Amino acid sequence: MHEATPSDVTDLVGRFEAEQNIPERMRSDVHLLGDLLGKVLCESGSAELFEDVERLRLATIQAYTDETDDAFARAAAIAESFTIERADEVARAFTAYFHLVNLAEEHQRIRALRERDTQAVRRADANDSVVSAFRRLEEEVGADTARQRLQSMKFHPVFTAHPTEARRRAVSGSIRRLADLLDDHDAASGGTALQRVEIRMLEEIDTLWRTAPLRAEKPSPTDEVRSIMAVFDETLYTSIPAAYRRIDDALQGDRAGAGAPVIRPFVRIGTWVGGDRDGNPFVTASVTKKAAGIASEHVLLGLERTAARVGRGLTLDATTTPPSDALLALWQRLRSADEDAAAEIAKRSPNEPHRRVLLLLSRRIAATRTRDADLAYTDPDELLSELTIVHESLLAAGATRQAYGHLQEFIWQVQTFGFHLAELEVRQHSAVHAKVLAEIESGQPLSELAEEVLQVIRTISQIQRRYGPRAAGRYIVSFTQSADDLLNVHRLARAAVGPTGTPPVLDVIPLFETFADLQAGPSILAEVVEHPEFASRLEATGRRLEVMLGYSDSSKDVGPVAATLALYEAQREIAAWAAESDIELTLFHGRGGALGRGGGPANSAILAQPPHSVDGRFKLTEQGEVIFARYGGSDIAMRHIDQVAAAVLLASAPSIEKRNEDAAAQYAEVASTMDEASRARFFELVKAPGFAPWFATVTPMEEIGLLALGSRPARRGLSVESLEDLRAIPWVFAWTQARMNLAGWFGLGTALEAVGDEAVLAAAYREWPLFQTMIDNVAMGLAKADARIARHYLALGDRDDLAALVMEEMGLTRSWVVRLAGGGDLLAGKPVLQRAVKMRSPYVDALSLLQLRALRALREAPEGSAADPDLQRLLLLSVSGVAAGLQNTG
Repeated sequence: MHEATPSDVTDLVGRFEAEQNIPERMRSDVHLLGDLLGKVLCESGSAELFEDVERLRLATIQAYTDETDDAFARAAAIAESFTIERADEVARAFTAYFHLVNLAEEHQRIRALRERDTQAVRRADANDSVVSAFRRLEEEVGADTARQRLQSMKFHPVFTAHPTEARRRAVSGSIRRLADLLDDHDAASGGTALQRVEIRMLEEIDTLWRTAPLRAEKPSPTDEVRSIMAVFDETLYTSIPAAYRRIDDALQGDRAGAGAPVIRPFVRIGTWVGGDRDGNPFVTASVTKKAAGIASEHVLLGLERTAARVGRGLTLDATTTPPSDALLALWQRLRSADEDAAAEIAKRSPNEPHRRVLLLLSRRIAATRTRDADLAYTDPDELLSELTIVHESLLAAGATRQAYGHLQEFIWQVQTFGFHLAELEVRQHSAVHAKVLAEIESGQPLSELAEEVLQVIRTISQIQRRYGPRAAGRYIVSFTQSADDLLNVHRLARAAVGPTGTPPVLDVIPLFETFADLQAGPSILAEVVEHPEFASRLEATGRRLEVMLGYSDSSKDVGPVAATLALYEAQREIAAWAAESDIELTLFHGRGGALGRGGGPANSAILAQPPHSVDGRFKLTEQGEVIFARYGGSDIAMRHIDQVAAAVLLASAPSIEKRNEDAAAQYAEVASTMDEASRARFFELVKAPGFAPWFATVTPMEEIGLLALGSRPARRGLSVESLEDLRAIPWVFAWTQARMNLAGWFGLGTALEAVGDEAVLAAAYREWPLFQTMIDNVAMGLAKADARIARHYLALGDRDDLAALVMEEMGLTRSWVVRLAGGGDLLAGKPVLQRAVKMRSPYVDALSLLQLRALRALREAPEGSAADPDLQRLLLLSVSGVAAGLQNTG
């Protein structure tokens, strides 16, 4: 084959892109960013580097479109021909390219959202927005009931520090600055303005290229807290009230901004960052206390600035907008407490009473942040009561739009975030609690572990006293297997504070993770709520109870198909038990970003849940790359909140509940057959002798542990001889990197084959939402897999029997999924997703070939010899790049 020329690359890439139906403006962005990266490679690398990148790029596109062994072999040969140093540079170049393509795609999504808003277009999908969901609910249950459900709705994302964000924060910052420059590029009229923007983009891409893509050290838990704070500062603080505003304006129509809001603040932010100590020895009581302090500092600073900004805008003269008596009394109280500042503010705002009060409230918030006891608020309710006085004074004076404008958004922020920002949740393993209680009962001096567990409970008390009960108090018990596992937390709380102390307010939440625990869940709950601690807490909360379901470990335990069916059944039984027991249940879904951990579109998953398992309340974990993908930018964050809230609202519609209930009953036999067949097939693989070390050989599972992704270890302390205690994240991450995504689909093909009746399965796909969601998610996972590359990973293991088992199941699953989803292709019915996957796949293949080269060399090294650090670095660079390309890790 002749050497590729620039013309060859341009022609082939042009034909390839044309087949993907990329929107013209997005295509233009991709070309612009790609051309600028090429210029950077020539300037900061060398012309030869650029040529090598283009050679591999051309070869992988040819191999992707050709699908012959010869085309694949040519691409692999190019990857093998590079020196280690050059392979390192090429891997970095492809990774940078992925960051830029992801940015262009996100920018296109934002552009489409903005155009939609400008044109006031509303799609007809009933689950697409809160407005359309509310209208449909009105038709089914009546206006009053629909409004009641809207106003009691809750969406509770919980951010976790699970290590699935492969890119550094420095890289994320560079990409965010490039996003702003793309906005500037759209706005530039041409000529010099356009040139200046492109020069700045070139500078930023050069910075991205020169920034080390891998973290030198694992982040500490405090570093993880600060990373989450960046999302709050840049997006959530303003996006959540903006989402409320957009939904309320759409619901109110012509009365928007002039009447009392229909919407009530329905988002609550939770966090495990700094609180999740299950298997993470680095999260201590001290870290938890710091996490609460950092979060409070950020939100109080935000509220302080908002109060000042809103106050400066309330330049309403007392003649046109007379203050109420309550407002004048509030001003007097504030002035007495802060005389010098009040005198200065009064001088600058001589006849603007509402403005004066807001500016003094800003000072009170600042005093709360700096802990100035003379001025500080005791809790956010005190601030809300003062804001209500301002609000009611404006209404009484006829200043309706001012009352329901920026001031209303400020009130929403206080109601949503309080003085704590996010509700900090503690998680610990049930076995740790049992061990510590045994130590306490022995009467012997306590170990360091036991002292730490007790100190955590004391820290929760301190956080509640400082920031209010909402700031902390949910205590999640992972691997809950009995009622005692939950009661042990209350026993520890009493031991922590002593006989005369008062334990903190605790909502102890079971986490049912394994297949057996999911099945035992209802009986455990029925037993524990009879105990005094749980019974009294139930009464205090209006009989509210949270139960968490683990997607990750159940999938690793029995396979993705059986886990999905078991989770549905567990939700159905727990919801039925809660209804019979007059308990307001919130199910907390421990979903990950990847399919093997319950990932996939949240709104379709919500609409597939059993009747009464949602009931207007949805709580889930958000982690790693998912946090930044869903909440990293304002437009996308608002759209995500709108879509999820719409599904939460619509899930309780009688038609949706009846559809799910009828389908589950109609296809119960299908579910039973699939469950049994898929589990048997999954066990055939994972229980095969020598499976664990084979898995560690054919995937970069061991090497992933070297990536400085997060503070938490990848294992709970075992060897590769066993998978029992391997965390679900590296389990999923490793299969994803090996281009199989096995954790998300293995056993489905056999399950469908066991049912055998294609007509019945096709009907199930149309009529059974849970089944349709499962098939669609697997289609996405398989579309990101690559059988040719997978074979090369499997060949590293010298186990033809296991390799054949995997490839046979992959082929069988793919065949069935294509037939059921229709269209002759895995993602034929989802053109936007199909485009995104196909556009990236050849470039992911390039990084996979470099990863295979490094992994093969590491595996072939003499036993006992030290690993080559250059090969390890190349492997880790490729891992980071593949994660960026697939947009999934763990």
